Amino acid sequence: MSKLDVAIDLIDNGEIEKGLEYLDQIKKGCTDEEKYTIAENYYRWGFVDQAKEIVELLHEFYPEEGELSLFLAEIMIDLDEEEDAIEVLATITEEDPAYVQSLLLQGDLYQMQGLSEVSERKLLLAKKKLPQEPIIDLALAELYSSQGDFKKSIEYYNIVLDEHEVVAGINVNSRIAESLSAAGEFEDALPFYEKAIKAKEEIDTLFRYGFTAFQAGYYKTTIESLIKLKEIDHEYSSLYLYLSKAYEHEGMLEESYNTIVSGLKVDEFNKELQLYAGEVSMKVGRKENVEQHLREAIALDPGYIEAVQMLTKFLLKEERYDEIIECIEQVSSYGEFDPGYDWDLATAKNKLEQYSDALNHYRQAYTSFKDDIDFLEEYGYFLVEEGKREEALIVFKRILEIDPTKVEIEETVNSFEL
Repeated sequence: MSKLDVAIDLIDNGEIEKGLEYLDQIKKGCTDEEKYTIAENYYRWGFVDQAKEIVELLHEFYPEEGELSLFLAEIMIDLDEEEDAIEVLATITEEDPAYVQSLLLQGDLYQMQGLSEVSERKLLLAKKKLPQEPIIDLALAELYSSQGDFKKSIEYYNIVLDEHEVVAGINVNSRIAESLSAAGEFEDALPFYEKAIKAKEEIDTLFRYGFTAFQAGYYKTTIESLIKLKEIDHEYSSLYLYLSKAYEHEGMLEESYNTIVSGLKVDEFNKELQLYAGEVSMKVGRKENVEQHLREAIALDPGYIEAVQMLTKFLLKEERYDEIIECIEQVSSYGEFDPGYDWDLATAKNKLEQYSDALNHYRQAYTSFKDDIDFLEEYGYFLVEEGKREEALIVFKRILEIDPTKVEIEETVNSFEL
């Protein structure tokens, strides 16, 4: 066994300090080939700077060696020296066996820098050199997928899939499914997810399968997939919202509620889970929990308009008008506001007989809700009660512009104009 082998064995067997000291002693007397081996092992052990120091010296002596240039570029990428890596890769000539690999690496680097067109040129050039190489087709598919050009990505994934289901550790069926799903072709994506899961049951793939099935309206499939995921990893918090929603779509409200509560035990700071828990609580008649969940969601994000609106609608139904005003004033103190809040405030202050304030809020809300018939009717009849018949007439006529079939409104307008 050579001295170099002894040093490597020491480190691989856990005697790291002893092995590294021995390596330092012998490496000056090593051949260039042995130095390359030392660099490879430094890189393997995670001593990237030491690997770079050796490879840079070797590269000065052998600048025409493509494999050496590739290795140096990979080290530079690990050290976030992408520009230097590109310069090194550019030195590899077209005749070098490492040329295509250098093009692939350049494609990755340019993509990382957001230069997608340059990346595409490098990969297409590699494709021209080796038209049957699946790793190149895969790289092009990944590039087009990252750009949102799913038609092209699917085309190249399918080229790979003709011969290989897995390339470089990537499940091609899963990638096609993701591209189809991202393109909104949810139903078409499902068979590819099924093949991917059959090959290897990975939790992220199971989740995406369940999510895509939900988007396609296959709620039983969603439930089956996400239950399986939950059994594998119950802390995968993203599953709970869609599992709960799928149960609701199937009319299984108690299961929906229990699922969302389980999700909150995993991730109590998830505002979307809190919002949906409030919504489901309302549907299963747990009024005491509705408010709790919605207030939790707002506490997590005072700008969570959907939660605020759901809470104010709940409070309105409960005739708790003072609390509507308090809620909106509180979230507004954080600099958060939505035109819908003016409508809520107008309604609440009208109910509390604070008519002047109510009028101001109705007028402010009108700008945003002049096409909303429900708002216009409420506002119009408020104006009538306040004796502002001319303003009310304008509002009622606006309703008839939107929906001429509103007979009651037409009769009211006619009575005003008599």
